[in-house]
Amino acid sequence: MATIGSALTHAAQLLRNGHIVAIPTETVYGLAANAFNEAAVLQVFAAKQRPSFDPLIVHIGQRADIHRVVKELPPGAEALMDAFWPGPLTLVLPKQALVPDLVTSGLDTVAVRMPAHPLALELLRQLEFPLAAPSANPFGYVSPTTAQHVADQLGDRVPYILNGGPCTVGVESTILGWDVGRWHLYRPGGIALEAIESVIGRVEPAVKQVLPVAPGMLESHYAPRKPVHVGNVPALLRRFAGQAVGVIAFRSDHPAHRCEVLSENGDLAEAARHLFAVLRDMDSSDCTVIVAEEFPQEGLGRAINDRLRRAAGAR
Repeated sequence: MATIGSALTHAAQLLRNGHIVAIPTETVYGLAANAFNEAAVLQVFAAKQRPSFDPLIVHIGQRADIHRVVKELPPGAEALMDAFWPGPLTLVLPKQALVPDLVTSGLDTVAVRMPAHPLALELLRQLEFPLAAPSANPFGYVSPTTAQHVADQLGDRVPYILNGGPCTVGVESTILGWDVGRWHLYRPGGIALEAIESVIGRVEPAVKQVLPVAPGMLESHYAPRKPVHVGNVPALLRRFAGQAVGVIAFRSDHPAHRCEVLSENGDLAEAARHLFAVLRDMDSSDCTVIVAEEFPQEGLGRAINDRLRRAAGAR
């Protein structure tokens, strides 16, 4: 079983020696490797059983580091970094040749962000290289929001888990990409679209691609083992009458086998923070099917609906 601890120097030395380490961020826990070391990055793909066509996010510790991984900054990039870094915003930008093709799945762009978690930032600032770090879980499964979640899912596949406590955002970063002279929303996440558009103006939806151009774009992702259905909860309860149904909602009065309320007062940020832990609990419960309501399509509600839709897409 992996060791859980808070020794930054130990984590840094493991990473320098080409090993992988699970690290906390404000969004979810990441499985990190030296982004410039292809052999180390291969360990991330192996531990997660992640397909090589799904690119990784590169994490940096300070703004100046972006020029080590990104070739040029398009209009609006500086304003976005001013407004939202450190924080849960990832930008997909033209990459420097130093970034291995394995990290970007052969694309000429790289996904990059600066995490807001103080322990992650301190670790990054101790290192001489950025970190490639997707979520620290088996590919396609629910993302981890505590160190114990990582240990439960990856076991001895990761030598060390840096414990930074529960994640404060709880869903992955928002991903924006610059393409054909426009910013596009590749994945909703921890920064609301409304906040982004207040800085750079209208953001276009992502253009449908055969293969993902950024992490987290696959139709089936973030999925528990049990079937997930999203929609009108009363109708779904009638559909699955007689089964042990678990409900994820804003209200607790649904006549279900189990009901988990993401936020008693309808706070979308609190709901996002609890989503993955609730999905994980439901998956390990005696429920046979999980149903979830559609949340308001605004603010972090977009990210919640996106993760639920992709969880349901596994079936």
